[in-house]
Amino acid sequence: MDEKIVLLGHGSGGGLSHELIEGLFVRYFANPLLLPLEDATVFRFPQGRIAFTTDSYVVKPLFFPGGDIGRLAVCGTVNDLSMRGAQPLYLSAGFIIEEGFPVSDLERIVASMATAAKEAGVSIVCGDTKVVERRAADGLYINTAGVGVVAEGISVSIRNAKPGDAVIVSGTMGDHGVCVLSQRKSLHFRSPLQSDAAPLNGLARAVLEASGEVHAMRDPTRGGLATTLKEIATGSSVGIEVEEEQIPVSDAVRGACEMLGLDHLYLANEGKLVAVVAASDASSVLEAMRQDPHGRDASLIGRITADHPAMVTIRNPFGARRILEMLASDQFPRIC
Repeated sequence: MDEKIVLLGHGSGGGLSHELIEGLFVRYFANPLLLPLEDATVFRFPQGRIAFTTDSYVVKPLFFPGGDIGRLAVCGTVNDLSMRGAQPLYLSAGFIIEEGFPVSDLERIVASMATAAKEAGVSIVCGDTKVVERRAADGLYINTAGVGVVAEGISVSIRNAKPGDAVIVSGTMGDHGVCVLSQRKSLHFRSPLQSDAAPLNGLARAVLEASGEVHAMRDPTRGGLATTLKEIATGSSVGIEVEEEQIPVSDAVRGACEMLGLDHLYLANEGKLVAVVAASDASSVLEAMRQDPHGRDASLIGRITADHPAMVTIRNPFGARRILEMLASDQFPRIC
């Protein structure tokens, strides 16, 4: 790649396209399934049910402390598979690149994706590149799809929560949302803010190994913890009661929220999960999560109840309860 910026010709399907694909994408994503560069990748699949997901990433800015749009794309798709109890295996990656986008930035993002894929133990086995005119794509958009295998005996769904279950979160809430907002608005805080973007397949596997009664898992991305709990309550027709004091929040995020008037319960996370498990297994699940680097701050935050179906309530330190509903829209858009 001799060019310093992406040209429209890089999306033509001709020589420049091949130069971009072979000189950049193949160099970072190379694996036996990708290297034939056919119209479709053919692979054998292990025994079990197939989980399949797709997502598109339009985060602004493209780079932020703790990650970038490429790391988000890989981690987000790996995590969506993991929340259904699947072992993620293969990813696709589609790039919509704006004419004039710096090749150095594109390489940095592709390298970040390769690193995240290696961290998660998955392979990027197919992809696509399109180049659009200036001011038509805000720099870069990425779409990823992923497939994984769900072993027999595993049934994890937001429709499976049962009264009496324990509700556990894997760590501090709101890190990604506040980090991206601070970068977008050039806000500076005394305590450093960093995105929590991370692949959670290892953590999810630890949860499943610690309990045979994992009923639901969800990663609280857009809409944050409150929205995720509401989705579980609605999906399972159960109530959820949460203790505010038990929800982990970093001092940096808490301070930023107080200053900006934001609610950390609705802020996006990109490296955290919510697990709903049988109450008898809560201690073993917490112990397993805390042994994982991405679950060190895991906490039991509440319980599932048969009362007030489809409703989430939260009790503050003074004993007062309030209802958590979904917001009509995000507190701010373009978060992932």
